[in-house]
Amino acid sequence: MRLINTDTRQFEEFIGSNIPPYAILSHTWEEEEVIYKHYTTGGYEQMKGYSKIDMTCRKAEDFGLDYAWIDTCCIDKSSSAELSEAINSMFLWYRKAVVCFVYLSDLPAGTKKKEWDEALPNCRW
Repeated sequence: MRLINTDTRQFEEFIGSNIPPYAILSHTWEEEEVIYKHYTTGGYEQMKGYSKIDMTCRKAEDFGLDYAWIDTCCIDKSSSAELSEAINSMFLWYRKAVVCFVYLSDLPAGTKKKEWDEALPNCRW
């Protein structure tokens, strides 16, 4: 399993059962998502999608976690074998995460509870 180190923002690989505690992000894909290729070649910090990575890492650190997993960048989708393994493992990865953050791009930050309750059913899932 490839995880993002929340301090260095670099990938670290873990094999078998030696996977450390991690946070996971549930979200919908948008424009300029940072994919594995971007992450490994650099320059991704200026892409729109990097804010999700940065936010996830900061929130994970708030929970005392050193690692995070985000599908957009942690899976090398150019490798059919890796993509297949990820699809087959994803339920378990979400289940084993210490915390799952949900990012709803169409729900403005700071939305009050009443407005949140009304807006949530209309969010893009």
